Amino acid sequence: MTARPEPAARLLRIHGHVQGVGYRNAFHAEARRLGLDGWVRNRSDGSVEALVAGPPAALEAIVAWSRLGPPPARVDDVSWQPADTPPQPGFARLATV
Repeated sequence: MTARPEPAARLLRIHGHVQGVGYRNAFHAEARRLGLDGWVRNRSDGSVEALVAGPPAALEAIVAWSRLGPPPARVDDVSWQPADTPPQPGFARLATV
């Protein structure tokens, strides 16, 4: 029997023209489609922040997607760091911080 890899987690920060263009909602939909857990929120500095957890291939896919975003967005930079997995399953849109 092959063991499943433990879910990994990343905290992403997306900079550019990513607020007011549906980025957060589109990210939420893509994360759910990929079966990820975590959350996404706008930040008061104009960036978007997301905590994503799941299989490594799904994490790579959401990072690649985040570099493009929805059509009206302009992404200038995506950075990420390892993070702890979220305490609850599912994916949420959180309020701006």
